[in-house]
Amino acid sequence: MLNPVPGFTRSLTALTKILEKAEAHAEAHKMKPDVIPQLRLIADMLPLWRQVTIACDHAKGAAARLGQVENPSMADVETTLGELKERIAKTIAFMASVPATAFDGAEGRTVTIKQGGQDRVLDASDYFYGVAIPNFYFHMTTAHDILRANGVPVGKGDFIGF
Repeated sequence: MLNPVPGFTRSLTALTKILEKAEAHAEAHKMKPDVIPQLRLIADMLPLWRQVTIACDHAKGAAARLGQVENPSMADVETTLGELKERIAKTIAFMASVPATAFDGAEGRTVTIKQGGQDRVLDASDYFYGVAIPNFYFHMTTAHDILRANGVPVGKGDFIGF
């Protein structure tokens, strides 16, 4: 069964804990609350806040598409770590609202996504394994690495959720 909810929920829960470590780091170093969400790995990459919102978008998008429910729109307005944690909580709550039975038979479905302004129809398995999972974990990893590169004491166990 193609059910993204358990795996993405675990990872987003881990991301919340990582953001809590970032809050403690910012407090200990007397950083302004808006500094950490604006951090980047390198100038031409998106900042932390955007990495988190995109990870959330891929998680809820996968749950909606594979569960055949409407994908809720969320404005990308988060500017603090607290707001990013709220975004994650809303994403997890949405995914939990999709009944497990909605994913029954998802392997036999197709999924339509926008790429480059064009509709692209994919086999649901190709979408899940080739688009949703890699994109979700790319942005999760980048968020983790932005914080790690800027001195937040996080490691592999934090990312995995141990």
